[in-house]
Amino acid sequence: MSARTLIVVPTLNEASHIGDLLEALLVEAEALDAQIVVADGGSTDGTKAIVARLALDAPRVSLIHNPQRIQSAAINLVVAQFGDEADFLIRIDAHGAYPQDYCRILVAEAAERQVAAVVVPMTTVGVAPFQRAVATAQNSAIGTGGSAHRTGKGHGPVDHGHHALMRVDAFRAVSGYDQTFRFNEDAELDYRLRQAGGTIWLTDRTGMTYYPRSTPSGLFRQYFGYGGGRARNILKHRVVPRLRQLAPLAILPVVLLAVLSIWHWGFLVPLALWGVGCIALGIHAARKYNPEYGMPMWLSPLVGVAAMIMHLAWSSGFWAHVAQRPFRRLAV
Repeated sequence: MSARTLIVVPTLNEASHIGDLLEALLVEAEALDAQIVVADGGSTDGTKAIVARLALDAPRVSLIHNPQRIQSAAINLVVAQFGDEADFLIRIDAHGAYPQDYCRILVAEAAERQVAAVVVPMTTVGVAPFQRAVATAQNSAIGTGGSAHRTGKGHGPVDHGHHALMRVDAFRAVSGYDQTFRFNEDAELDYRLRQAGGTIWLTDRTGMTYYPRSTPSGLFRQYFGYGGGRARNILKHRVVPRLRQLAPLAILPVVLLAVLSIWHWGFLVPLALWGVGCIALGIHAARKYNPEYGMPMWLSPLVGVAAMIMHLAWSSGFWAHVAQRPFRRLAV
């Protein structure tokens, strides 16, 4: 008997993407005899109407309401309501782009490898100048620390990757996503999957395209959340972070240390070294990725600036969560 597949699409104001995305996913659903469930968090831009109209002609598409709005809650809700009939769960991000055979390759890989989860490499692509700079940084070590699923290098067992497919039984065995995590919920779940004996497999047979934040403020808020989520993950499971995760922790202290430069210029040296290093590595990344991602060389220093925003925001979010933790305990 063929494996049964559940394709989950969490949405919140995705009217500009959801129609084309579902049309493409329907081709995959027919091939896999899969069910597509859109879990909407309360869109106000017409997303729900688009999905509802399509569902009238496509019985494979269902629309449900996600009262908690966040993606982790959406997926947990769909698995609770539809998971009994599925072997595999495929998570689709509405703001991403996917190859035509994305879902079919994931199912084939999972069946072949017999693993708890299959994760994919994620290529970031930008359109406007700042977004291109962010994409270039995120596709290189300066923005990701060399994470395997970001650089697209290699395949095999990994600690974490961009969530694509999970076995429903493995997902349920660890109680799904922790919905108290607004950020880093994927890495937190991956930790529990591995602790339960599951294997997370990074495939090199397919991947997805991600469109990053297009403004400095949006990028800062996103990475502030990532940093806080990582801190919460580390504290929850009492794990020792890796070197590439430890390095950004120094950025906020370096920035704060620079305030003391009013007494001696030497306190500016760490900040200057970080800034110059980011700009230099950003220019190198722009040269390396320019042919593929269209980053104009005259804008290449902007890659370093984008990386600095990511580093500072991540570090700030991490330390903010650590600083707030004693007060949370007192509140409880």
